[in-house]
Amino acid sequence: MSSDEILVGYDGSADATVALEWALAEAGRSGRPVRLAYVFEWLTVAGWVGPGIAPGVWPDDTARREVEELVRRAAADAAAAHPGRTVHGEVFDGPPALVLQERSAEAGLLVLGSRGHGGFGGLLVGSTAVSVTAHAHCPVVVVRDSRPEPAGPVVVGFDGSESAKLALGFAVERAAQRACPLRVLRVSQPGRLSTDEAAATLADDRAATEEAVAPWRETFPELAVTVDVTAGSPAAELVEASRAAQLVVVGSRGRGGLRGMLLGSVSQQLIQHAHCPVAVARER
Repeated sequence: MSSDEILVGYDGSADATVALEWALAEAGRSGRPVRLAYVFEWLTVAGWVGPGIAPGVWPDDTARREVEELVRRAAADAAAAHPGRTVHGEVFDGPPALVLQERSAEAGLLVLGSRGHGGFGGLLVGSTAVSVTAHAHCPVVVVRDSRPEPAGPVVVGFDGSESAKLALGFAVERAAQRACPLRVLRVSQPGRLSTDEAAATLADDRAATEEAVAPWRETFPELAVTVDVTAGSPAAELVEASRAAQLVVVGSRGRGGLRGMLLGSVSQQLIQHAHCPVAVARER
């Protein structure tokens, strides 16, 4: 596996197919190869299910061959539908969340659908979604639904933290690849500050954000960048911004995160509630 590859969690479900389409579009812009990863979990209790396979107690080699054929066909169809793009498929064994976390160490980007079935049953529901995104070794994109991407901006949540600076760089690169605007959104929580103190806080936040954005404006002078600073709930404001966005980018943790947390509350809420794909940026 190449460290530049886009790794897609794939199980043949509708949501996995949406994630694959998103990854293929990203590959078309970046030139990266795509690898479909089906994680085959052999269970030793009743209730095991594979794609198109009846539940059973002991899976056999037939089930494994059917999974391999599913992945082979999906990779071949994707390559045929997108000439010039390199698409591979691979079947792994083990617990899906853990395997994807481990394989992400050798990928440049991990793309997941919002839900799955079979080998990914319940993968992106509740705490497991947070676990995969929190523990991955590369940036993760969660694709939530099948609607076409709007012609809106890439939106990035920024709070001045080191994690947010990584997210800003990731968002700039995606906006430049897409030739679309970039909206940098900083949401302050003034709390019990007086009106004057709150206004001063917002002014300081705007100045600090403009300073962080300035080098990127110089590097990508053709990129239309808007900086918005407001007061409110960061998660709520970013979820609302996602309605008109084609991608929302956040860091894995912000200033409000508790020490030792691997994924901040804003990132978690966006994964659950955003109206467009969500990227959680981190260093590989």
